Amino acid sequence: MSLNTGTAVGYSYKNITTTTTTLVKSGAGILHTLTLTKPVATGTIAIYDGIDATGTLIGTITVPANPQPSTLTFNAHVLVGITIVTGTAAQDITVTFI
Repeated sequence: MSLNTGTAVGYSYKNITTTTTTLVKSGAGILHTLTLTKPVATGTIAIYDGIDATGTLIGTITVPANPQPSTLTFNAHVLVGITIVTGTAAQDITVTFI
């Protein structure tokens, strides 16, 4: 979608499907949502305001024993960037941000 300016409007996204550390965005912005499309029981997701896992921890999510797909809304302003660390089990996560 675009306004009369000719530029795209909306959120950018990053899909994560492995157990890894992922730099989603560098620089200031907004972490909008995390969507767990294929959550795995006991999987962990740590979210940092930073360009790596040494940044400021925004939060850590531990997926429950009987996981269901879900979307978590943050709308959190980040100063340095967005880094996601997935652990314990590979799952399918989509991060939306500006």
